[in-house]
Amino acid sequence: MRCRTAAAAALLLALAACTTGPSLEHRGEVTAPPGDSRHLTVGSAGFTESDLLAQLYAQLLDQAGYRTSLLTVANREIYEPALESGQIDVVPEYAATFADWLDAKANGPGAPPVGSPDLATTMKALRRLASPRGLTVLDPGRAVDQNAFAVTAAYARRHHLRTLSDLGASRLPVRLAAGDECVQRPYCEPGLKKVYGIDITAVDPKGVGTTQAKRAVQNGQDQMVLTTTTDATLGQFGLVLLADDRHLQNADYVVPVVNRSRAGGERVIRALGRLNDVLTTADLAAMNQQVDSWRRLASDVARTWLRDKGLVK
Repeated sequence: MRCRTAAAAALLLALAACTTGPSLEHRGEVTAPPGDSRHLTVGSAGFTESDLLAQLYAQLLDQAGYRTSLLTVANREIYEPALESGQIDVVPEYAATFADWLDAKANGPGAPPVGSPDLATTMKALRRLASPRGLTVLDPGRAVDQNAFAVTAAYARRHHLRTLSDLGASRLPVRLAAGDECVQRPYCEPGLKKVYGIDITAVDPKGVGTTQAKRAVQNGQDQMVLTTTTDATLGQFGLVLLADDRHLQNADYVVPVVNRSRAGGERVIRALGRLNDVLTTADLAAMNQQVDSWRRLASDVARTWLRDKGLVK
């Protein structure tokens, strides 16, 4: 596995800043056959989970006979145009989030969201937006990284809570540790009140899934924390997730997105599709933990997991 140099990354940033993808007059037209470049660049957004997914993709593509490079570009405003131009060929994304991002890019920041809790609806919107830009969105698997809400295990036992509906029915007052935008976001305070009837008394602005936020719940200052379904550190704070049983959160399933002209062929689709029936949300959380808590390299964690699952030799 080879990584590009810092100079190459700097060149990518400079070029991507002036890249817009297919010309406007040809948007919506996809006429060229899918490409199958022998050397593929796999992009990562620079956080642990994205690094792990990029490593999984690269190692599966290596196994399929491709030569791969890895490139980290933390800003979606940079890596998405680079994906359109073919400077990046493959990147892991999240279905609902990426659909909404592409929609805002195409229709302006005030465009209504197209991502939804329904995966089929979300994927249809995502592919409709991605295709005119020369991008192909491959099938999602089982792994999903959604917003999620956690309480202490002791609190859940004491009040017989397994779901967010249980919490709403309990009528317990809840102080929520989350980002300060939670008071306005429909998936957060407004949604918890409207969909579940939860009595949110205050939002404690400590961030999404931060150590500070989880400690505030652990010590009883707050009763619940906004985090994600692949948070690997909940057990360290004695926290458990409450199930989103009424599907408030959008369908942020992991999806590979490829540049169609360079990596849209059947071999790439088959290689990456091998993850679909195997990689789970729990697998991602466990791998995140190995990198974040055990300080293992993402490449080693990905390789061990792939070998354990019989996906690479």
